[in-house]
Amino acid sequence: MSGKITTHVLDISTGKAAAGMELELWQLCEETGERRLLQTAATNGDGRLDAPLLAGEDMKPGVYELVFDAGSFLSRDRGMAQLSSIEFIFQHIPIRFRVNDAQAHYHIPLLVAPGGYSTYRGT
Repeated sequence: MSGKITTHVLDISTGKAAAGMELELWQLCEETGERRLLQTAATNGDGRLDAPLLAGEDMKPGVYELVFDAGSFLSRDRGMAQLSSIEFIFQHIPIRFRVNDAQAHYHIPLLVAPGGYSTYRGT
């Protein structure tokens, strides 16, 4: 089995997939706190990515962070770009997690709405 990092995003305020949400995957150095950008992507029509963010030999134990551009998605998706940013309080949503087993599948979904979000380790 080859390890990988995947995600999907659902807009729970509409009950639909969050198509076109941009996101970044960062690797963090625990000693220095420095971040290294590994990947950028955007969700497809199903709110998923067409390929894993990280897989195979690129998977290493360590700390990673997914950053979702929720504010841009929510304002664009609702045609509300003219509204104040207070409408979408969570502009960028960082989810920091640890990879202990580089051979495992780490599925990190995001459930998002204008007033909040949640996540969990999926399958």
